[in-house]
Amino acid sequence: MSEVKNILLVGVGGQGTILASKILTNGLIEAGYDVKMSEIHGMSQRGGNVSTQVRFGEKVYSPIVGKGEADVIVAFEKMEALRWIDYLKDDGIMVINDFEIPSVPILMGKAQYPEDILGKLSKVAKTVVLKAGEIASDLGNPKAMNVVLLGALVKAINVPDVDWHKAIRDNVKKGFEDLNIEAFDAGFNA
Repeated sequence: MSEVKNILLVGVGGQGTILASKILTNGLIEAGYDVKMSEIHGMSQRGGNVSTQVRFGEKVYSPIVGKGEADVIVAFEKMEALRWIDYLKDDGIMVINDFEIPSVPILMGKAQYPEDILGKLSKVAKTVVLKAGEIASDLGNPKAMNVVLLGALVKAINVPDVDWHKAIRDNVKKGFEDLNIEAFDAGFNA
């Protein structure tokens, strides 16, 4: 693959965005790709924004994805999808978790959660919408929502030469490997 692929993973602190990025990055490196990753997680422990930029290909020189350059954006929360849409390529794919986490201004009554986010986004971008929280809950642990979304992302980027199950086993807490592999497969097949 000589072409560089650009991926953004965006969410809210505590959703597992960084772990999903780590599994993605390590799996791609293990398969021989040149990978660059950049993460921003400022106030993530307080429910703030988290974003990770991952670029991979034969040779990658920078970890930064500019506006209009993302091949795929994975939004772990709907409002984050709206916030990052400008980074998606015209022919890019947006994988959106149908999940809401109200921000502090919304909780304080100073703002309102935007209406019909999925409808607005589907008019301007190719969207894949998952209820990743429900899928993960059905598997026995709602915290596996991030790995459900990772599975959907992997399907979207179509990189068959990576051993994703190994990447999961190498990066998740011991004792949670099988659950996370089930979550990944469920997201991939959703």
